[in-house]
Amino acid sequence: MSLIRVSGEGLVLGVALDALFGDPKRWHPVAGFGNVASAAERRLYKDSRWRGVVYTGVLVGGAGAVGVVLERVSRRPVVHGLVTAGVTWAVLGGTSLGREGLLMARVLERGDVEAARGRLSHLCARDPKGLDASALSRAVVESVAENTSDASIAPLVWGAVAGVPGLLMYRAVNTLDAMVGYRNPRYERFGWASARLDDAANWVPARVTGGLVALCSGRAAWRVLIRDGKNHPSPNAGRCEAAFAGALGVRLGGVNAYGGRVERRPEMGDGRSPEVRDIRRAVKLSAVVTFAAAAVIWSVR
Repeated sequence: MSLIRVSGEGLVLGVALDALFGDPKRWHPVAGFGNVASAAERRLYKDSRWRGVVYTGVLVGGAGAVGVVLERVSRRPVVHGLVTAGVTWAVLGGTSLGREGLLMARVLERGDVEAARGRLSHLCARDPKGLDASALSRAVVESVAENTSDASIAPLVWGAVAGVPGLLMYRAVNTLDAMVGYRNPRYERFGWASARLDDAANWVPARVTGGLVALCSGRAAWRVLIRDGKNHPSPNAGRCEAAFAGALGVRLGGVNAYGGRVERRPEMGDGRSPEVRDIRRAVKLSAVVTFAAAAVIWSVR
């Protein structure tokens, strides 16, 4: 039995573990990596791109080294498969993303807009002040769409390409982008390398995500993906959001506020503005796309 086949089976088992259990409740490896990254930032921070390059390189390289060690000590097929499954489970976040989306749906369904505003930060960095139920619904749908790639499809793509090191390095890149990849005075230069590396790491997975959404949904998703996906300021998020907009028959994009900074983004899709019920539809679509990716991996393993 080849290790390539075993790795594919481990990835699929990891998807199943994530679907059953979600993120580990305690001793989450990604949280541990975040603590290490915070400590490294305190030692290395300087308002400099080069310091940011060193910071990113050391942490992502370290994650890759851990992955190489894990692969070398798990050469026996059964052990290798279990290690791959465990790491896949640790780095995936699709089930937790869906749970957070459904929590927002329940809060908005009972009309508690204030509570929904307070919870929005668990999904995105958008300023919730003044957002009504429709604007909050749009924010959640857009976040579910974008994070379907970040939380599920991208780890599986990199796991299929580079095994356990690929899984760990991708999650390291994505975590660093979430921590320091902001365009603000502190991270404009220091976080530049993390943000650009995250863009590069997600270029293919975002387009795979858009394609899977279209394959699972039909012609409307393809049309909006091809027409509107490139209009988003992010080189990757637009592909996911455009495909979701077409699949759900809604219109995404518009004015967003981030810490006092206002962005006016092109609209994607031809439908109505998102409603609360569309959150549940987006979460369901995200899960379907993740399982479709697992089915592809299983079929070609």
